[in-house]
Order: sequence, then structure tokens, then C-alpha cells
Amino acid sequence: MPIDIKKLVSERLGENYSLHERYVNSTLVKVLRTVGFDKVYAKALGQYLWDKEGNRYLDYLSGYGVYNIGRNHPAVQKAIRDVLDLDLPNMVQLDCAFLSGVAAEELVKRCPPHLNAVFFCNSGTEAVEGALKFAKAATGRSRLVYFDNAFHGLTLGSLSINGAESFREGFEPLLPGCEKIKMNDIAALERLLAKRDVAAFVFECCQGKMLDVPKDDFLPAAQALCRKYGTLFISDEVQTGFGRTGKMFGFQHWNLEPDIITLAKTLSGGYVPCGAFVSRREIYQKVFSRMDRCIVHSTTFGRNNLAMAAAMATLHVLEDENLVERSRKLSEFLFAELNKLKEKHDLIKEVRGKGLMIGIEFQEPSGFQAKMAWKTIHAADKSLFPQIIVSNLLKKHRVLAQVAAHHHDIVKILPPLVSTEEDARCFVNGLDDVLNDCDRAIGPMVEFGLSLAKAKMSAKSAV
Repeated sequence: MPIDIKKLVSERLGENYSLHERYVNSTLVKVLRTVGFDKVYAKALGQYLWDKEGNRYLDYLSGYGVYNIGRNHPAVQKAIRDVLDLDLPNMVQLDCAFLSGVAAEELVKRCPPHLNAVFFCNSGTEAVEGALKFAKAATGRSRLVYFDNAFHGLTLGSLSINGAESFREGFEPLLPGCEKIKMNDIAALERLLAKRDVAAFVFECCQGKMLDVPKDDFLPAAQALCRKYGTLFISDEVQTGFGRTGKMFGFQHWNLEPDIITLAKTLSGGYVPCGAFVSRREIYQKVFSRMDRCIVHSTTFGRNNLAMAAAMATLHVLEDENLVERSRKLSEFLFAELNKLKEKHDLIKEVRGKGLMIGIEFQEPSGFQAKMAWKTIHAADKSLFPQIIVSNLLKKHRVLAQVAAHHHDIVKILPPLVSTEEDARCFVNGLDDVLNDCDRAIGPMVEFGLSLAKAKMSAKSAV
């Protein structure tokens, strides 16, 4: 008897956390319950979520950047339904499927002319893994250079160029020959590249964790050094791509010409996992260099019909709804409003990022009571303060945001590109209210922070 998904959801929605506690990640369940994120969402559309009780939430997390075009977009739904209705052959493998060819064509149309060879995969980290392999094969070199505080994924190769120690803990030793530099340190980059054994320099135009953006002269200078020393220049566009920064791709802010770009997240339309990397044709052919090497790098599900349909539909939505330009305009509005908050609240140290990829960094306030609360919370746990902010944004204002990085006082937002100025005001007003609470409700803020710290310590003791 076929499964009835509608009946299953109707009868059992609400068991989410007990099921995950028993069969999936029980530690995540504990964290979500502790910080008040244990909501049961029942519906999603565009920039909004609704819980089981019918309360609406503003989604300023966007599935970590998946939902640039919003959730459950009808154009992507239609494309997927059309493919299902056609009963097309899928993943025959020893063939060249039609939809993946057209999807590659559509993707290349939106890239600079020199990026003309596509490899489809399933995720951002898989795209990065593939780019690293291609760089090594194309150059015959083994070493890689990346930014301190970078985030490029969590599989072994991607993790090896991940600057966050909290993600690396327990998994080392990782790939040898991976060296990091501080952002904007062009002298350090040249020292490493001058050895002429570096296959690739991999970078984010706006860092996914710290929200740092390189100085305007750094990336053009870095590209020139890569050309000088024969190192490939790889732009990780997994999160910055498809309009997130106010351009189709982040590297376009500096008129760069990367040798490879990695893509995922938004490319899926939020339905079917889809990633890709796009390279110069000559790099591609150095990997698939002989007939017996025609599948030397491959993935079973990478070119499946549903993913290709979702990707093509997403690309058309971005253009049809002018979402890249919309991202740019909404970004200007949000930065202006958040900087007004910075003038009002000395808790805000800096507002930074690119486009609709925004980080709000906090600092120790000047007032005596607020300063004591800050010190108490940070003495208990260095990661608590931004968690207090995002927990209260969700609890009081039904706005979903995230803590950006471990042990850093940064809250990050990734608004869907379809969101409005009204949504932006909702977030800014909510943040203003939460920061006002921090100023006037010292006792409750400290109490909540210490309760989070206590729960964290209890979890560690249990382990």
C-alpha cells in the first residue's frame, strides 16, 4: 500500500523533536529546546513560516541562504511537477541527459564568458571538493591557500580549508598542504604563492561566518598574484551567489575573473539538492583528459532531472522578478536602518557584510549595569550574548536569525531576496526592542544567559 504523505503529516506533525531525539541528532534537539527554537513549522511561503498554531514568522535565515527566491515558489513547483508528469528517463548514467545539458547552458549564460564548463553535484561542500580536485589535476600542484575564518564546507577536503577551529575539532589530521592567511594580507599570500606549488587560492567574497569583506584592492591584487605564479583563483559563491550580495555573483563587485566558481544553496530552489562548479574549459579538460578518464570525477545524483528542473526554474525566477536588483535596493535600506540603530545602541559595534548577507557585531556597552551583565554573561560562556539576541528575536517578535560564528558576538541575517521594506522594518524594530531590553532588563537578560550556560554545561557533563 503506497504511503499517504498528507495523512501522515495530518496525523503526526508535532512529533518532530521526539522523532529526532530518538532516531537522528538528539544533541541538536537539546540545543533547540534550550534556546527556544523548538518550533513546529507547518507551512511556508516566500519569506514567511507558520507554526502549527498558525503564528507567522519572518524567516531571515533563509535555510542558510537556500531561499533567495523564497520558500515554495510556484514556478519551481511547476517545473518539478512537469518533469514528474513526463515520466522522463532519469540517471541512465551511460548517456547524456537532456535536462542537465540545458541546465548547464542556462547557467553558463549567466556567467562571464570564460566560465563555460559545468559540473553538477548535490551540495556546496561537494562543489568545493570538486573544485579542489580539478585545481590539483589542472596544475599538478598539491597545496591550497585560504582565508583565516573561512567556511567552505564540512566534508574532509572542504574542512581542510575551513578556518573555524570549532568545526575542525575531532577530525584532524586533515589534508596536508593547506595554509591560511589573514584577510587583506597580500604579502603573506605572495610569500606562499611564490613557491609555485600552490594549486589554488580559495576565497569567499563575503565570509559566511564572520561576515568580513576584503578591502577593495585586495582581491584584484590577489588575482594578479595568482596569474603571476600559476595558481588558480577560486571564488566560493555557494552563499554569495545568485543575487545574495546585490550582484549575480559576489566576485562581480570587483570585476574579477575567477578560474572556478562553486555554487549551491539557492540553485536548488529549496526543493531538490543541487550544486555545481563552473570552470574554464581548459581546466575541465585537464581532468577529463583521456577517454579512459571520462568519469574520473563523477556523482550519481548530480545531474538528476528534478534538480536540473529546479535549478533552471530558479534562474528564471531570479531574472523574471528582478531579484538581484531588488536585493541591492533592500540591502541599502537595511544597512541604513541598522546603522541608525548603531548610533542609538552602543552595544552595536559594527554592521557589515555585502548585499543581503549582513552581520551585526556587538561589543561591551558603556553603562555600568549593562557592562556588568555583559561581563557576567561572557564569563559564563563567550558564545551566549548573540544567542540571547536571536532567542529573544524569535520569542518576542517571531523573527528567525542566527548566531554567526562560535565565540564571536555576531548575529547574522540572510533575508530572502523577495522580502520587503516592511519586513526589514519588522526585523530592525524587533532588534531595537531586544536591545532596549538588554539595557533596561539586566536581571532577566543575565538570568536567561546563565540558564543557557547551565544547560550547555549539563550537556557536556552528560557526555
